[in-house]
Amino acid sequence: MSNRTFTLLFSTGLALVLLFIISPIAGMIIKTPLPDLFEATRDGEVTDSIFLTISASFAATLIFAILSLPASWMLARKRFPFKRLILGIIDLPIVIPHTAAGIALLGLVSRDSVIGKLAASMGFDFIGHPSGIMLAMAFVSLPFFINAAREGFTSVPERIENAALNLGASPLKVFLTISIPLASRNIVSGAVMMFARGMSEFGAIVIIAYQPMTTPVLIFERFSAFGLQYARPVALLFMIISVAVFLLMRLLTKDPENARN
Repeated sequence: MSNRTFTLLFSTGLALVLLFIISPIAGMIIKTPLPDLFEATRDGEVTDSIFLTISASFAATLIFAILSLPASWMLARKRFPFKRLILGIIDLPIVIPHTAAGIALLGLVSRDSVIGKLAASMGFDFIGHPSGIMLAMAFVSLPFFINAAREGFTSVPERIENAALNLGASPLKVFLTISIPLASRNIVSGAVMMFARGMSEFGAIVIIAYQPMTTPVLIFERFSAFGLQYARPVALLFMIISVAVFLLMRLLTKDPENARN
């Protein structure tokens, strides 16, 4: 096979993949009248669901990313028994069906569980509450952050950390002032992916908190109750906002050196 034929064959494959991704989106844009799209922007239920989706995903990302940073560092730096098994467990939420993940979470935070009773004593309930939505979002998206942060910490030269330790810095100070800053590109990239994945979650959320509705749940509800015509404008509006937010976060985390090229 000649080089030209090889390149043409692979270019055709790339074109087919792009066509497969773009065609449904283009079809949605073409088939959605502008008045219907503008009407969706004025629908209070739609705007409330979009605000809830974005804010819950942002809060889940912020809280659980901070809590999982030490675990990411441990997985990058330390050797210990069953490490491979632990890495596999961390990836489980990516593998299992998300409705099954929702059922599992429901058993953990239901009103008759230990955590559910503890929450009730504090005056709130995970079921049908934004906190339950955050848990569902975090559960399915956390592996993206942990894996990215772990790769970032792995890329930090250990000699730099050891030099700081030898100069008298505490392990915590080294972690906060050297490890995290040097791995920040991967950490932020992982947080962006976690945020984006959380925004798009449906299966786990619909089990724990059908109400208040996130936008993916609202789209499903309108499709089930009224059909494609009523669901499509909401889906397109949420898609536009999701892409805009994702691109904005990507631009904010873009490598300055690459930005100059």
